[in-house]
Amino acid sequence: MKLFLDTASIEEIRAIKRWGVLGGVTTNPTLVGRERQDPEHVWKRILDEVDGDVSLETTAVEAEAMVEEGRALAAMGRNAVVKVPMTPAGLEAGRRLTDEGIRINVTLVFSPAQALLAAEIGAYVVSPFLGRIDDVAGDGMHALRQIVEIYRAQGYPTKVLAASLRHPMHVVEAARAGADIATMPYEVFTKLVSHPLTDLGLERFLADWQQLRRELEGEARSS
Repeated sequence: MKLFLDTASIEEIRAIKRWGVLGGVTTNPTLVGRERQDPEHVWKRILDEVDGDVSLETTAVEAEAMVEEGRALAAMGRNAVVKVPMTPAGLEAGRRLTDEGIRINVTLVFSPAQALLAAEIGAYVVSPFLGRIDDVAGDGMHALRQIVEIYRAQGYPTKVLAASLRHPMHVVEAARAGADIATMPYEVFTKLVSHPLTDLGLERFLADWQQLRRELEGEARSS
């Protein structure tokens, strides 16, 4: 399972990229808006910085305008993936874009039925929003497992991207369910590396090492 960062912050992207585990990036209008810069400038910086796929979201609501916007986004970089919403217009636009050879990510998916539609239009990626399903008293992880099972049973090539992940266990369970990609905010990504026993173990190892150095220095002085 590839690990993606859900952000439009170039600083956050560079921080995780240094770890050597960044598989790609997902963005949305809200995240881009937080940067308070020209969106095209933000997208191009991210595309240049990231080696893997970068999802760029359309903002038009009508199919024709969405197709035009999608073409422009796809032309920004070889690693650009165009996000379209799970709406009738999004499906129409998405089908037209895939027919043109443009990779699309169908976003705002909340059910296996919607995921079926995304696969049928030839989506490169489908993005079920697990945390938001949980927010309305649903079971996001169960929906993810169903989508993965359906895609495998039917032989759909569409990749399953687990989105709206709120904590490290969401990431772990998405991996267990068979998701191809998990995307998460910076604060969740940084928590993946953290464990109190790691911190305690490192502290003890360093203390023992310093103690050994002091003992050796004392022996050297006495001799």
